[in-house]
Formats: sequence, C-alpha cells, structure tokens
Amino acid sequence: MNSKTPRTEDDLQAPVSSLNAGANSSYGSSTIPGSQKPWASSMQAIRRPELRKFIPLSDTTIYEMEQRGEFPRRFYLTPRCAVWNLAEVEAWLTERRRHRDAATAERIPCPDVRQRKVRPVRQ
Repeated sequence: MNSKTPRTEDDLQAPVSSLNAGANSSYGSSTIPGSQKPWASSMQAIRRPELRKFIPLSDTTIYEMEQRGEFPRRFYLTPRCAVWNLAEVEAWLTERRRHRDAATAERIPCPDVRQRKVRPVRQ
C-alpha cells in the first residue's frame, strides 16, 4: 500500500482482529456501545469532569476513598493528568447498586448532638 493511499476502517481492523484470534472469550466480548473495537472499554480512561458526571462525590471524598481502598485508584498519563479506568469505575458503581438492592449498605449513625461539648443544643 502506498503511503498516500487513504486507509479505510477495514485496514485498521485487520491487525486488531488477528491479535484477538488467540484471546480468551471474555476479552473479545467487552465492547462499548457504538464502538467496533473489542478492547476499547477495558482501556478507556476518563478524566475528573467525566467522572463527576456520574459519581457525584467531592474531590476530597474520592481521594479519601481511594486511600482507604474503597474506590478505584487513579493513574497519571502525565504528571498533571490524572485519569480513572472507566471499566473499574463502572464495576464499583455496579457493586454499590448491588449493596443498595441487598439493603446491606453501611450507614454511619447520626451523631447525638445533645452530647457535644461545644455549641450545646438548647432544650
């Protein structure tokens, strides 16, 4: 193929399909709707604005949950560009929904404000 000939989508898919020929079935089955690339969902990274569209937690809460191992860890593409793996975040969200459905979500008990020493509650 000459270097000035425009490449088609079929030309680009040929190397990918040959790589997937020896892959296991779960690898080839993960696709993003509208995407023809079977590896796209496991390799898609999202930045903070995309993360916050469907995870409505503050940056501090996300950071603290990462440190405790309760949220997928971010990784850095460059020293200033933090991203999260979309598949890991979606799996975390699915797990949280499953806990909600099973009514096993841990809820922190409300503090008894009558016991606080600073700014006591009037009775």
